[in-house]
Amino acid sequence: MADKTSAMSGVVETVKTVVYALLIAGIFRTLFFQPFWIPSGSMKDTLLIGDFLFVNKMAYGYSYASCPSVRIPALGIDVGADDFCGVFEGSDTRLFGSDPEVGDVVVFRHPVTGRDFIKRLIGTPGDRVQMKGGLLYINDVAVKVEDAEDFVEPYGYQGPQRSETRCSNGAVGEGAACVKQRQIETLPNGVRHSILNIGDRQLDDTGVFTVPENEFFFMGDNRDNSTDSRVAQQLRGVGFVPREDIVGRADRVMFSSAGSSMLAFWTWRSDRFFKAIE
Repeated sequence: MADKTSAMSGVVETVKTVVYALLIAGIFRTLFFQPFWIPSGSMKDTLLIGDFLFVNKMAYGYSYASCPSVRIPALGIDVGADDFCGVFEGSDTRLFGSDPEVGDVVVFRHPVTGRDFIKRLIGTPGDRVQMKGGLLYINDVAVKVEDAEDFVEPYGYQGPQRSETRCSNGAVGEGAACVKQRQIETLPNGVRHSILNIGDRQLDDTGVFTVPENEFFFMGDNRDNSTDSRVAQQLRGVGFVPREDIVGRADRVMFSSAGSSMLAFWTWRSDRFFKAIE
């Protein structure tokens, strides 16, 4: 009888430990940092497929989107921040809030699908944003761009989603050099960052986007391979992103895997450990 009581006590303690650990992890993820794994190439070469980083949730304060989401497709689990904290949805006020600055790399929830996206902030409320001939204009003034060394990577299929690399040098064979034109773009507030281009594309020329109050305009650094605010939500784009959907700021890559799993340590990119995001 004593053995059964001792065994039951051990089980209870184990369950309590697991529950406490989950609570602590949930609080940490809700209030401070959220892990994020880069699944696509829309932010190359600032962020590569397989980069792993923590999103700083303290940077802009808190909204319903600060609550964690749990998605495990293999188990059929799909619980979003609105499921946890939907009661706070619909408010433009952020607790301890401040707005992101142009040039920040920001994680936000897609206003329709609820999926987490990561892009660079280009336009704040009231700004006029337009693309002309592949050149970005903010408030009717062209940003400064400087040609830089081409971005070259092996052609192939990357990451767990097996995303195909796209090249400006046309169709190349598996493992061959896939080239993208690279420039350094300087935003109006002085933030400098890398952008990539493949060639002439439809989104190189757009109408004028006037950013509404309490909303923001985001673009990917890999300009010809990014689903972002240049495409309306009803056309499966991102459109304007409400303030309440902002999750946090991406500051630093912790490590990076060139393979299909972050557990494949032999594919880790040694030059990206603790790399600052610019």
